[in-house]
Amino acid sequence: MKVTPDIIRHEFIGTEGKIVESPHAGYVGIHGIVIDETKNTFTILHEGTPKQVVKNTAVFHFNFPDGTVVEIDGRLLVGRPEDRLKKSIKRLW
Repeated sequence: MKVTPDIIRHEFIGTEGKIVESPHAGYVGIHGIVIDETKNTFTILHEGTPKQVVKNTAVFHFNFPDGTVVEIDGRLLVGRPEDRLKKSIKRLW
C-alpha cells in the first residue's frame, strides 16, 4: 500500500490498530480490531473486551492487510468517517 496523506480517508473499521502514545496512561498498549468508529472515538476489541479510545488524545499504529504499518495522529482522524472522505489535507511532510 502506498502511504500518502490520503490515508486518513481510509476505512478503519476491520483494521488492526494499536495505541502507542496518549496522555491517558490507560490507553497506551490497547490493541486489536477496530469494530466501530464515531466522530470522536474508536471502539477497539482488546482481548475480547470493547474499549473506546478518544481519537484526539492518541497516536495510533494501523496494520493494513498488505503488511503496511502506518502511524497516524488521532487529531487528523477526528470527524465522522463519511465526512473524512470530503476533507482535503495539506501535505504533512
